[in-house]
Amino acid sequence: MPQVAQAIPKIGLVMEEVKVVRWLKTVGDSVVAGEPLLEVETEKSVVEIEAAATGQLTEILVHAESVATVGDQVAWIESAEARVAGTSAAAPRSTDPQNPAPTPATAVPAARDGERIRSTPVARKLAAERGVDLGAIAGTGPGGRVQLDDVQRAIDARRAVAPAAEPLSSMRRALARAMTLSNATIPQFTVSSSVEWTELNVLRGEFSARLPADSPKLSVNDFLLQAIARALMEFPALNATFSGDPESADARIESAKGAHIGLVVAVDNGLLVPVIHGVEQLGLAEIARRRQDCVRRGLKGRLKREELDGATFSISNLGAQGPDRFTAIINPPQSAILAVGRQRDCVVARKGAVVVRPLSDLTLTVDHRVADGRLASRFLARLVEILEGRDWRLK
Repeated sequence: MPQVAQAIPKIGLVMEEVKVVRWLKTVGDSVVAGEPLLEVETEKSVVEIEAAATGQLTEILVHAESVATVGDQVAWIESAEARVAGTSAAAPRSTDPQNPAPTPATAVPAARDGERIRSTPVARKLAAERGVDLGAIAGTGPGGRVQLDDVQRAIDARRAVAPAAEPLSSMRRALARAMTLSNATIPQFTVSSSVEWTELNVLRGEFSARLPADSPKLSVNDFLLQAIARALMEFPALNATFSGDPESADARIESAKGAHIGLVVAVDNGLLVPVIHGVEQLGLAEIARRRQDCVRRGLKGRLKREELDGATFSISNLGAQGPDRFTAIINPPQSAILAVGRQRDCVVARKGAVVVRPLSDLTLTVDHRVADGRLASRFLARLVEILEGRDWRLK
């Protein structure tokens, strides 16, 4: 192929648009298929997009700080084979009426074909979404064609004079879409139970003392991740995804291979859910290392695509400052999420005596299409049994 279009891939279930943060290569640079080419801000994080081909980056169509949607072409890459043959990727585009050769970006009144304003598809889409009149924009493209950057400048100018308001970030907008989708399409129910942390708190100290000094300290979340992975292997229905229309013969429940658990992390503009894959195969030390690494890079917006996708279950633990009990909403297409209340001292009866023990309330939210209350209650009881026991893998 003489040239390859670099497009924005699908990232996550409900992602529709991204903002280009920066290009890691400039026009004229050599690129290798699969290496990071640009960074985009999604609803979850800043994600690296890999080059679609090996060759030379010949043109960037969507620049930093511009918005693009899934499937949009953002650059041209001249394939290595074409360069060896002496074929320029710019030449075929210069004769293609759909991709004219670049011209100096001089703003001219928006050109019209009859009653239709000449503009690029991505420019029209963004203008429609933001209520921008294309006819009022000075196009900088060939023959006055309105381009994406022209629409973005018009939006920025309007925002500068508009009354003060707080626009939704990409992350907050996608979170709103995902939670609306979850409530509208998933019949959800909850079951709750208490867990005592006495034994686990002792083991946590003992295990941490056996780890090298440079190893991450074990957290309660590390034990939760291992315990949930074990329980999921015993109850595969909670490690599954429902797909299709319930009225259709195509509806099915697909069990996942392995426990891929998302850990909900609060960030300034929303929630982040880095995924730890294959937790059922990991010891506590490795879980702690991956958990610390994912959370640290997630807070800096530097997670990879695969670290944001593929979760089969999620944990939401608001920590010591959180509430005693809360309910979490399922993150589609998962089938369950566990909400962990803060650990607190409670007066309880043990063997006929009144004692004080550290307890937390666990609330499991489940997709009723994949499991019923009895199965969910058994899963939660087994999870509590694991958390209160001594059967753990450190390494």
